[in-house]
Formats: sequence, C-alpha cells, structure tokens
Amino acid sequence: MIETDSRVTARTSYRWLRPAAVAASLLLLGYGVLRLIDGFDGHRDKSGWAWLTGHSLFLLGIVLFAVVIVELRGLLLVTSPRQKTLTDVAAGAGLVGAAGFVWVILGDLFPRFADAVPPPDLVLLGGPALFELGLLTLLIRAVVVRLLPVWAPVLVLAGFGAIAVNLDLLPIGAALVFGGLLPLRPSALRRAA
Repeated sequence: MIETDSRVTARTSYRWLRPAAVAASLLLLGYGVLRLIDGFDGHRDKSGWAWLTGHSLFLLGIVLFAVVIVELRGLLLVTSPRQKTLTDVAAGAGLVGAAGFVWVILGDLFPRFADAVPPPDLVLLGGPALFELGLLTLLIRAVVVRLLPVWAPVLVLAGFGAIAVNLDLLPIGAALVFGGLLPLRPSALRRAA
C-alpha cells in the first residue's frame, strides 16, 4: 500500500519541475541578451533599462532554479530514497548557493540593501559554486535513477562552464542549460513510477 501511494505521488506531484526549469533557463537567456545589449557602447550602465531589466530577469531565474532544486529533490526522494543524505546535501548546497546569488543580485538592484547588508566574501566566492555543484549533483542523481539522459547534466555543466569563462557567453551558456534541463518532464515520472 505504501509503495502504491508513493507512485501516485510521483504521478501527481512535481508539476512545477519542468516549467520552472524551462522558465529559469529562458530568464537566464534573457539576462544574457540584455547584458550584451547593455554593453554595446563599451560600458555597462547600472541605471539603464537593459541592466535593471536583465538583473531582474536573473533574480527571477535564480528563484525558479531554487524551485527546480526543491522539486527535483522531492522527485529523487520518491523514486530513489536510498540516497536521501546525498540528495538532501546536494539540495541544501544548491539552495544556499541560490540564496547567495539572490543576496548579491538584490545588492546590485538596490544599492541601499548592499550598503546595509553587504555580502561576505564567502558568499561572493562560494555561492555560485554551491549552486552549480548542488544542481549538478541532483541532475546526475536523476541520470542514475533514469529520469534524465546521460547528456543532460553534461549540457548543464557546459553551460555553467561557458558562463564562468566569460559573462558575455551567457546566452550560449543559458541555451546549453536550457537543453540540459528540457528533458525534465512528467513522462519521465510515469516511467520511474
């Protein structure tokens, strides 16, 4: 009876996983495009519409990536509860990293916030790494339990790598992340259940 209940849960829950993944990737792409537009004249204007809109898209994208992390954690715990500790640690790392991103973006958008609550250097250095490591670990776990194809986390890693090499590669990196997250869909849940 308990196994049947978890299968029902797997079929009916996690409906936000794929829409959040797709939307987060597209928002990241929008941020990248606006960042390029903002830099066409050779400098970035922190009070210009492209910069402000781009950072707002980035903020929303990171919040949606946090939704992906939470949804993916729940799905993995339903489909493969044996690795609960690893799944929880990866999700926790990803969420801490996402919170670090949000802190920094809010500081960029609202200078008074940055002055009142400056982020520690650890957040600036460790936040992105924790976010990426946590999300990638969850995606690899999804490959192991056959919820994703093997190439999906490879594309996400390549996308993060492109962004780390040069922020002007954000649109390419976002497109790679989009491709890697696109297979997250309800049909995968039905196969797993």
